[in-house]
Amino acid sequence: MNKTLRFMAVPTLALAALALSASPSLAQDGSDHYQSTLGQINGSAGKGTITLDVTGNQAHVVLNVSGMPAKFMDAPYPHVQHIHGGAQGVCPSPAADKDGDAVISTTEGAPSYGAIVTTLSTTGDTSPAAGLDLKVAGQGAAYTVDRTFELNAETKAALAAGTAVVVVHGLDPATLSAAGQAAKSDLAPTLPLAATSPALCGTLSAGMAMPVGGADTGLPQETGADTTGLALGGGLALIALAGGAYAVRRSTTAAA
Repeated sequence: MNKTLRFMAVPTLALAALALSASPSLAQDGSDHYQSTLGQINGSAGKGTITLDVTGNQAHVVLNVSGMPAKFMDAPYPHVQHIHGGAQGVCPSPAADKDGDAVISTTEGAPSYGAIVTTLSTTGDTSPAAGLDLKVAGQGAAYTVDRTFELNAETKAALAAGTAVVVVHGLDPATLSAAGQAAKSDLAPTLPLAATSPALCGTLSAGMAMPVGGADTGLPQETGADTTGLALGGGLALIALAGGAYAVRRSTTAAA
């Protein structure tokens, strides 16, 4: 065997063995995972992230929203939010504002993100029928929706096609143009345009399960493990690799 190849053989095989021994931590858990960081629309100052884990017909959603308008008519601002689907699977650009009021309304955004397929309600009904139910909307400036529910076929199809888009609605009227402040909602004419217009938007992308309580690495992490022992074991493995390489090199040199 070539001296260089013999020098590399031991550490290469040992590294392969270590990789194989670690592989169970990367095993699939039987669920499909989707996530998105929500972008701002219509001058919104809000922020949002969402993860959606789907196992069969069951979905577990965690939606975190902050920086949204806090009050509406002296009460906590109700922010309705949905998964849309069946269209382009993207968030609308400023060009979607067709009536020139400097606000992208829900219907103006629909060609980009489609119709409601799931209502991300805080409790109860998750069908499109609950889309404007303010009682089950997110409330106030910051909130979390963390729940498990049955996912309908339309939403599963949108996820599979890559066209599922999360939209959080509800703007601060004071941030809109004069025309926008005077306009009525395109969905519920008894409400102002700001109440139902999109504020946050993001396409759900397939990905791996997010770690719980760990760094945002995109890989699952063990919890409650003895990390000191793990680090020590890794260090010993590297020492063993170095020793093996040295032994092979010394043997090769002696034989030369």
